Parts: sequence; C-alpha cells; structure tokens
Amino acid sequence: MPDLDRTRNLWPQIVDDLRSRLRAGEWAPGERFPGTVALAAEYGTAQATTQKAVVALRAEGLLRLEVGQGNYVTDVAPPDV
Repeated sequence: MPDLDRTRNLWPQIVDDLRSRLRAGEWAPGERFPGTVALAAEYGTAQATTQKAVVALRAEGLLRLEVGQGNYVTDVAPPDV
C-alpha cells in the first residue's frame, strides 16, 4: 500500500501516484485499468475516493471509459521533463 498523507485529501495523492505509474508503463496502452474496488483495497481508502481519482485521470486523457467494460489505458504521454 503506497504511503498517503492522511492529513490531506487522498484522491489527489492517488491521482499523482497512478499518473506516475501509468507513465512508467505499469499498464500498457489498451490494457484494462484496475477497477475502483481493487484500487480502494490497494490504497486502503473508500471506493468513492478512488472513483474521484479515476475520473480525474479520464479528464486528463490517460484513461478512457468503455461503458459496461471498465476503464482502459490510452496512449500515455511520456513523463514531464
């Protein structure tokens, strides 16, 4: 379980962590992204918290939602230099 600062909002920290992991290639483009239940278990948070993080990643274009199927990784931009 990644270290989260429990004195701050959790979902932005999760977004940062997941963004880094996506850019590092942990999930390949086109690969199904873990669901919010699995992410909540991994981070030790409520499902609603990980849902906010996933929505933010979709807004950034890092994930795409396929209704009834889940979220999939898009072509991830290289890390910021």
